[in-house]
Amino acid sequence: MEVEKLVVGQMAENCYLVYDKKTKEAIIIDPGDDGDYLIRKITDLKLKPVLIVATHGHFDHILAVLELKLAFKITFLMHQADLFLLKQAQQSAKHFLGIEVDPVPPPDRFLKDGDEIEFGTQKLKVLETPGHTPGSICLLGEDVVFTGDTVFSNGVGRTDFSYSSKEDLKKSLEKILKLPDNILVYPGHGKLCQNIKNIIREWLTRI
Repeated sequence: MEVEKLVVGQMAENCYLVYDKKTKEAIIIDPGDDGDYLIRKITDLKLKPVLIVATHGHFDHILAVLELKLAFKITFLMHQADLFLLKQAQQSAKHFLGIEVDPVPPPDRFLKDGDEIEFGTQKLKVLETPGHTPGSICLLGEDVVFTGDTVFSNGVGRTDFSYSSKEDLKKSLEKILKLPDNILVYPGHGKLCQNIKNIIREWLTRI
């Protein structure tokens, strides 16, 4: 499994092009913005995108979905519990960034815990990890996990939104603690990390 990390948008969100080296089939995780740039990178790498997957519904993770769907005619997946955030994406971008954006198209299919996302000979398993948002998910591979905004190299996702839940996030982090120690974490913002368990344990002590 190959991973190309692309930092996009005003909020420096991590978009990941995850692909099978042999077949070049790829999925696009969290295309936060800069659709033209993402399309150029996909073309330069000669990838064959088959899916767009959002780890959650915050606008800074989904603004390029429309451009990518139009360019590649591919399916968009996310968890149903975050659909309300997707519908608010235009308003949120205007409020937080002062920019006008296109509407984000609705998902073609919803994801749930235990679903498997396949591309080429590779696959990622869906883990429901609510807390930051009701529909937050992580995507688990053999030795990697894409955590969205659930956990970062220097902390965990915010829970001060009206729809967030500190208690749900606690349960989600306890689930992540059960993953292998050497797993490589690809977060929604910031740098990659292999030692998040101490961060999680420290946060859990403050609950």
